[in-house]
Amino acid sequence: MKIAIPLFPQVTALDAIGPYETLQRLPGATVHFVGDRRGEIRTDNGFLGLTVDQTYDEMTDPDVVVVPGGVGTRAFTDGADHAIVDWVSNVHPNTRFTTSVCTGSFVLAAAGLLDGKTATTHWGAYEELARLGAIPTPQRVVEHLDDRIITAAGVSSGIDMALRLAELLVDDVAAKAMQLMVEYDPQPPFDAGAVDKVNDEVMTRLIEYAQHVN
Repeated sequence: MKIAIPLFPQVTALDAIGPYETLQRLPGATVHFVGDRRGEIRTDNGFLGLTVDQTYDEMTDPDVVVVPGGVGTRAFTDGADHAIVDWVSNVHPNTRFTTSVCTGSFVLAAAGLLDGKTATTHWGAYEELARLGAIPTPQRVVEHLDDRIITAAGVSSGIDMALRLAELLVDDVAAKAMQLMVEYDPQPPFDAGAVDKVNDEVMTRLIEYAQHVN
């Protein structure tokens, strides 16, 4: 079972690494980081490098696609030809599941996979997703199983989506085993993981911090 995670400049690391860490131990699974060229890709702030080990031309038959998000996805929404969009469009007909995390849904939408469908992304990107033809929803994970498409909301939700994928690909026992393997038992010290749970002070600070992302 080939699981392909495409990388691109200014990808958000956890969007890719969360699902990777969850899915890589499934029986028979291999995870491949793909891109338009082999080599290092720098993440959104440039602090971390991830490595593309196969090009899109070399990975033509993935069983599962997990498209991460990040600032870099904005470059793929202008209607022009982009290798990642073309690749998703070409491989989707033969995947078991084509999925996204955060603004990775922009790539699915640009490939025509989300036209008229509910989908999710980071809460700050709903309007952009709507402009690409999808119907944004605040659900953490949105499934269209008949179309083999799953989208996850922002960043950490990719782990939730990957656990659901583990269930669909194997069974619920496998998913629970993966959850225990990564000790995914969230108990955050603050209840601030959604817009409607924070005050103006927190939102102002978030906007301040977001301006420092390249």
